[in-house]
Amino acid sequence: MAAVDPAQPQAQGLSGRWRRIDAGLRPRLSGFWHWWTGALAAWLPARVRDLLGWIPQRLLFRRVDTQVTLSMLRGGGVRSTAALPLADLHASVADPLAGLLAQRHADVPRWLVLPAAMVLRRSLTLPAAAADRLRDVLAFEIDRQTPFTAADVHHDARLLARRGDGQLDVELVVVPKAAVNAELDVLGPIAATLAGVDVDDGRGGTLGVNLLPTARQLRREDPWRKWNLVFAAVAVLALAAGLWQMLDNRRTAADLFAQQVDEQVRQARGAAVEQRRLLNLVEGTRFLQDTRAGLPTTVEVVDELARRLPDNTYLEKLSIEGDRILLIGLSGEASSLVQQLEGSALWRNAALAGALQPDPRTRRDRFTLTAQRVVRGADSPGAPDNAGVANAR
Repeated sequence: MAAVDPAQPQAQGLSGRWRRIDAGLRPRLSGFWHWWTGALAAWLPARVRDLLGWIPQRLLFRRVDTQVTLSMLRGGGVRSTAALPLADLHASVADPLAGLLAQRHADVPRWLVLPAAMVLRRSLTLPAAAADRLRDVLAFEIDRQTPFTAADVHHDARLLARRGDGQLDVELVVVPKAAVNAELDVLGPIAATLAGVDVDDGRGGTLGVNLLPTARQLRREDPWRKWNLVFAAVAVLALAAGLWQMLDNRRTAADLFAQQVDEQVRQARGAAVEQRRLLNLVEGTRFLQDTRAGLPTTVEVVDELARRLPDNTYLEKLSIEGDRILLIGLSGEASSLVQQLEGSALWRNAALAGALQPDPRTRRDRFTLTAQRVVRGADSPGAPDNAGVANAR
């Protein structure tokens, strides 16, 4: 026994499902396309639609006794064109209408119109789901609604109306194949140029069905189709090139903008660094000025020492470096110098550096004394007026 592939039924089920989906989508897409193009064409003037070939038109043939009448169905109106005897149709092997029709009517689809008495029409009610495949559904109704079988007739379907309850009012149009073949034989060479067979509606128009077998329908190829495809390809390429050029321009502009931003950022950072350096320099200078302004001057220190040191004291060296004061000298009261220098507002921490050394020549003691200059505040006695100094600057 041969093994059965379990994936095969699944594959067949999927392919069948896709075929059903495709069969259901195609009529909807085709209907949407015709509705959309018709809505767009309705906004154009009639002359423009006629120039573009967007006004539907047909060349209708009707057999009346021993002649065939020609009429032009254009838009919603029918206009009689000419009449030809049947003998003239069979006398020419080529197209007998070649010299009769204008050049702009030579490529118009040709349709044979059957008399209303030749066809059988039945009105039916079907579910709305049958709208997508209306012709195929009505093929199963031929045996029950007509005295013919489906193999003996040509049929088509018309959608009359859509009810509010979801039902469809449709019409089945049936004509025997023998009757259609007889009418086609009467037309002679013109039968091979027909695009369809319709039925007279009794008002000079047609029902809008096609009873001609698909195999015998003439498909006229649009002579501008290739050029339209070429123009469409050129338009697509031009659009792509335009979009690419626009994108390239945007990228170039973005790169240039990024460079400008980077340059401005670099300049801003440099300016910020220079500003910080300037602020540091100004703050340092201000700190030094404030510190220098807060320290007692050399004249003030010398004057204060002259007032506080006893008369028997001589200075050999006076050094003022920053806030440090160094005194080297001889004094008969060297041991009490620290006490005498204390309490001054110009310095603090006065102290002897090292031991006293007697000088036998002068009979005085040599001393080394240090002190620290005091930084005076704004409200300290003798503090300089910073506001006045600033105003003086």
